[in-house]
Amino acid sequence: MKVALGQFAVSREWQENADTCLDLMQRAAEGGADLLVLPEAVLARDNADPDLVVKAAQPLDGPFLSQLLAASEHNALTTIMSVHVPTGQHKALNVLVAIRKGKIIAAYEKLHLYDAFAMQESQRVNPGHIIPPLIDVAGMTVGLMTCYDVRFPELARRLALDGAQVLVLPAAWVKGPLKEMHWELLTRARALENTCYMVAVGECGPRNIGNSLVVDPLGVAVANAAESAALLFADLDPERIAYARRVLPVLENRRFERPELK
Repeated sequence: MKVALGQFAVSREWQENADTCLDLMQRAAEGGADLLVLPEAVLARDNADPDLVVKAAQPLDGPFLSQLLAASEHNALTTIMSVHVPTGQHKALNVLVAIRKGKIIAAYEKLHLYDAFAMQESQRVNPGHIIPPLIDVAGMTVGLMTCYDVRFPELARRLALDGAQVLVLPAAWVKGPLKEMHWELLTRARALENTCYMVAVGECGPRNIGNSLVVDPLGVAVANAAESAALLFADLDPERIAYARRVLPVLENRRFERPELK
């Protein structure tokens, strides 16, 4: 599978962000990608107005996603990102969506909200209550996660035991002391401990670190972006997964049952 990582800085204007997503989708398709992963919360952001994620939220059939769905009809590219969807309760849901061929093929409401490091995502967002689904992309099985989820190894392990070969992680990883180290450590750990590929795409800009990366099933970073907008490509090899699981059979050797959502 060929994957593209589309890293960019989200603006407060949803149409500007839609145009950026459409451009990245076109370039990813032209580059032969099977899968494009975009950051978390790509609909709108203003660091001076944190309530914008709620005020600008759109339903899944709103104009933002409708434009992307229309563009996706023309090729086989699968695109994954997260957007804020209104709940009618003065809050939103942080919904990861996977789109392909003009349809939403999967949706996942973020389970773990970022109530840490002096941030309080739960002030504006309601948590999800369902384990994310798996999707097939170019013959490989992909599990879905969003940003803060990476700090909870139970979710990645559950997805791996359910059959995931690739974990995708749209994110908006906030800058701060040790945060870049945390990002690399956690993404590499989730890949290595589950012998999966990890495709983690971070928003860049004044608040967030960017640093999108692909980690292989033995914890090797095989593609890495810096702090500015970028489109990266990487090839994911099922044989690398098979080799990792043969020499490091942690999924077979485990002594614990499959994690369940409480």
